Amino acid sequence: MAETDTGRPPRDEVDRIVLAWARERPDLDVRPLTVLSRVSRLARHLDLARRGAFARHGLETWEFDVLAALRRAGEPYRLSPGALLTQTLVTSGTMTNRIDRLAEQGLVERQPSPDDRRGVLVRLTPAGLQRVDDAFADLLDVERGLIGALPEADRERLAELLRDVLTLFDAS
Repeated sequence: MAETDTGRPPRDEVDRIVLAWARERPDLDVRPLTVLSRVSRLARHLDLARRGAFARHGLETWEFDVLAALRRAGEPYRLSPGALLTQTLVTSGTMTNRIDRLAEQGLVERQPSPDDRRGVLVRLTPAGLQRVDDAFADLLDVERGLIGALPEADRERLAELLRDVLTLFDAS
C-alpha cells in the first residue's frame, strides 16, 4: 500500500484521495486537501447526526435554528423577525414562512412590539421552549459522542484551530 508523506500508510479516505491526487498531479500542492476535505467530510457527518437528533424531537434543522435563536435570547424568549434573520442567515420571505409554520405548530407566537406599534416580536411558546430544550440536550449527547474519544486537551486545541480557520473565512 502507498504511504502518506509522513511515511505511514493511509489512515482514512482523505489520505487515500490525497495520495491519488499527488500521484496523478505531482505538479500541484495537494496539502490543503488534508485539512479542508476532512472538514467537509466532518460537516456531512455532523449534519446527519444533527438531523437525527432533531428528528427525534419532531424538528427539522431550520426549525431548531429558529427556536434555538429565541431560546438563546433569554426570558421572555422573543426577538424581532429582523434579529432572527441576522441569526439564521435567511431572507425575510423565508423567515416569514418559517415563523408561520412554527406558529401553526404552536411553537412560536407573534406579539405586538411594545416599542413600535407597527412592529412584531416572535416569542417562544411553552411548547416551543420544551421542544428546543429537549432537542438541544439530545444534540449535546450526540455531539459529545462524536468527539468523546478525543482527549479533552485535543478537543480544546481543535476548537482553537477551527476558530482560527473560521475567522479567516468570516473575514473575507
